[in-house]
Amino acid sequence: MLEKRKEIRVKKFARSVFFLVLALNSMSASCVEFVRYPIPETSGDQRYEYPRKLLELALSKTQTKYQIVYPSIPMNQERQVRELEAGRTIDVGPIPTSAEREARLLPIRIPLNKGLLGWRLGLIRKGDEGLLANVKTLEDLRRVRLAQGHEWPDTQILEGSGINVIPGATYESLFKMLTAKRFDYFPRSVMEIWSELDENKATMQIEPHLALHYFYDSYFFVNKQNVKLANDIREGLEKAIADGSFNKLFEEYWGGAIRKARLNERTVIELVNPLMSPETPSRRAELWYGHVPQQ
Repeated sequence: MLEKRKEIRVKKFARSVFFLVLALNSMSASCVEFVRYPIPETSGDQRYEYPRKLLELALSKTQTKYQIVYPSIPMNQERQVRELEAGRTIDVGPIPTSAEREARLLPIRIPLNKGLLGWRLGLIRKGDEGLLANVKTLEDLRRVRLAQGHEWPDTQILEGSGINVIPGATYESLFKMLTAKRFDYFPRSVMEIWSELDENKATMQIEPHLALHYFYDSYFFVNKQNVKLANDIREGLEKAIADGSFNKLFEEYWGGAIRKARLNERTVIELVNPLMSPETPSRRAELWYGHVPQQ
């Protein structure tokens, strides 16, 4: 009889442990932290896909379980900065950096694109390659009509080198301005230009001989108070760098674009970036494509 009671107690205990484990697993599954990530300004804009994949990769390597969700409002760069600063609608954004933005937000100082954002080719109108055929120096470039978004750090970087930049109100409007001959040369990063050309093949081409280069890239930014998320993203990115998965994703997305750009065959005009923060990890060669630019 005593043995039977003992057996019953053991079975009850085992059932209790079983249901406790089920409950804990259920609680664990429901303890997901949502991370709000922006959507681009236009439906055809593919610039946010790679950083989203990189964010997914980084978050997959942390102990916290995260799920990325998306607000319904499209955002340009400055809108993302304002939303993050105020703690509204998004939690993280892949934003081109500047010392001013790094002061307003909390940056994770690992360049998302290994500095490719500072390698620029130019969109021009079809048949206009002769307009830039003799551009070989910064002084030559200063005589070219070019444009950038009025809120983009690129505008200040180019103006810092004495280049007169025609500002565009929105990303989409700049393509219309080029077609309408409001300017002649639209510098775009090696990552962006190929998909943008596909969208504008009827009227545009890539200028064949020139490249611009300045020390510049995007970071993931979060609100200054969101230290845990920043630390988790940083930890995940560092793990991805160490195990090679960062480079694998980079090559998957941008290897072909780099090879098509033929940077070693172009005349490269080097520009100084006056917006660069002193905290930029410029000495970590593994974070930059090609080499570490010196400024």
